[in-house]
Amino acid sequence: MDINPKLFLKRVDYSYGGAGVLKDVSFAVDSGQFVAILGPSGCGKSTLLHIIAGILPCPEAELLVDGDAAERHHFAYMPQDDLLLPWRTVLQNACLFADIQGTYKKEAWQKAEALLEPCGLAGAGDLYPSQLSGGMRQRAAFLRTFLCQADILLLDEPFGALDALTRGRMQEWLVSLRTALERTILLVTHDIDEAILLADRILILRGTPASIVADLPVATPTAERDRAWLLSQVQLKQQVYELLS
Repeated sequence: MDINPKLFLKRVDYSYGGAGVLKDVSFAVDSGQFVAILGPSGCGKSTLLHIIAGILPCPEAELLVDGDAAERHHFAYMPQDDLLLPWRTVLQNACLFADIQGTYKKEAWQKAEALLEPCGLAGAGDLYPSQLSGGMRQRAAFLRTFLCQADILLLDEPFGALDALTRGRMQEWLVSLRTALERTILLVTHDIDEAILLADRILILRGTPASIVADLPVATPTAERDRAWLLSQVQLKQQVYELLS
């Protein structure tokens, strides 16, 4: 862990309707890391992401980006539903944040056009959401999130609404795109295999109220994905399963 991490989060306590949801959640994330927050459904994973994004207030918590108080512009949030505007094309949806901010619109449009092919959307720039498959819609939503220019991407189960085959393809697509992203990423998921496939680290969130019960490194795959690496993945999956049981 860096001495000055990209994201530093300390003492997140959150209650809703008198019931505790999160208790003393603290962790740090280095620049460029991909961290999965894994836990059972309803344990407060999305709530935690909403607090980080500034959607939910949590004034007692300490939240720093690059050592300074975090601001909303530091984060780009992608929910499970793609939330594409049906009257806008793929490119128009991708450039939504530039339109809202009223700055760098031409630059955002050019960058979006250049990223259509890497994002699996070649030739789809002028299509509307109703003309896209579920996987293409999620790619378009991811492109919009990426073009927000925020340092940290917050992904809230972005593939959870897709069928198993499309979800697998999207996961592999994100793995292939990681090097080009050069962003710090937090992913909320309840899928153990997804967390192991995508992340550098896995934070296990569980309990009532929920807290971080484990911080597990994920081994970087070898070029040959040799026996030792495969065994480490099997052991990690078993460890995660036991922590969630």
